[in-house]
Amino acid sequence: MSLLHSVTAANSKAKATRNRTLTIQSDESKSLNCRLVKINSNVGLKEILNRTILGEMDEVVSHFPDSIVDLLFLDPPYNLDKCFNGRKFNSRTSGEYEVILDDWIKPLVRLLKPISSVYICGDWRSSSAMYNVARKYFKIQNRITWEREKGRGANANWKNCAEDIWFCTMSDNFIFNSESVKVRRNVIAPYRTQNGMPKDWLHDSRGKYRDTSPSNIWTDITVPFWSMPENTEHPTQKPEKLLAKIILASSNENDLVLDPFLGSGTTSVTAKKLGRKYVGIERELEYCLLAEKRLSYAERNKAIQGYDGGVFWERNSLNRNKKKIK
Repeated sequence: MSLLHSVTAANSKAKATRNRTLTIQSDESKSLNCRLVKINSNVGLKEILNRTILGEMDEVVSHFPDSIVDLLFLDPPYNLDKCFNGRKFNSRTSGEYEVILDDWIKPLVRLLKPISSVYICGDWRSSSAMYNVARKYFKIQNRITWEREKGRGANANWKNCAEDIWFCTMSDNFIFNSESVKVRRNVIAPYRTQNGMPKDWLHDSRGKYRDTSPSNIWTDITVPFWSMPENTEHPTQKPEKLLAKIILASSNENDLVLDPFLGSGTTSVTAKKLGRKYVGIERELEYCLLAEKRLSYAERNKAIQGYDGGVFWERNSLNRNKKKIK
C-alpha cells in the first residue's frame, strides 16, 4: 500500500453527525499533494512564500536565504514519549533533549531579521532545556503559560493542564502590538463613579465587559475538539486562537511567519487569515495535506474561534454575548 493510499484509507471511517474533524478524502489527495513543495537545492523567497514544504526541517532550511523571517513559531516535539502518525519520539534526559533542541534552533537563527520575534512551545518537562538553549541565541522577554483544559485527572499527582511558551527576540528592537491583543472579559463586580457612570468598563447590548491588556497567563484558549471545524487528528494541534494572539502581537500585515514544525497547519492558516505571509515545514505527508486543505478553507472563511471585533473574548463568552445583542 502506498503512503498516499494509506493516508486516505485511514480517514475513510464514518464520523458522527456533529463530528467536524477535518480529514483527507481519497478524491482530494492528489490535488492537495500537487500543492506541496519539496526542496533539495537553494531557493529564493518567492519559491517558498505562502507554501507548505514537505521534508525534514534541518535539511529544508539549509536552502533558505538569510534574514527573511519576521516571526518564528517553534512547536517541536516535547520531551516525552509521543507518536506522530506512526513515528515515535522518545523522551530523553533533560541534558540530551537540550542538545536536540539546540540542533533544531541553531540553523534557524540566520533566517531571522534583527527585529524578529521567536516563540518556543514546551511543557514543564522541557521548559528548562528550552530556556537554556533560547538564551544562547535570543533575548528572552517573557514566559507565557496557557491553560490547556484537556487531559485526564491523576490520582497521585496534580493534573497537567498548562503549557509554556517562551517569548524571545533577536534584539531590544522588536514589534509588540499590545492594542491588537486585548482580552474582553465579563465584569462581575462593576464599579461606578459618583455620578453613576461605569468606571473602566463598558455596558451595552452585549453586556458588561472590560477590554484588558494582555498578560503572560492565558486562560481563554480552547483546545480544538471534535465538534470544532479547525480540529484534525494531529495529537498536539495548537488552537488558531493561540496563534492569533502571537501573530497579531509580534508581526504586522504582510510580515513573514515561519513554522518549521507545522503539523496540521495552524500557524500557516492563522497567518493567512490575519493577512500575513507564511512558510510551513512538515515531514509527515498526511499533516501537510491537512494543512493545505485548511489553507484552502481559509480563503473562504477567515473566522477565528474566540476572536471577533478586534478583541479576544473570554472563553465561552462570545456566543453568549451575541445572544444578548439579538
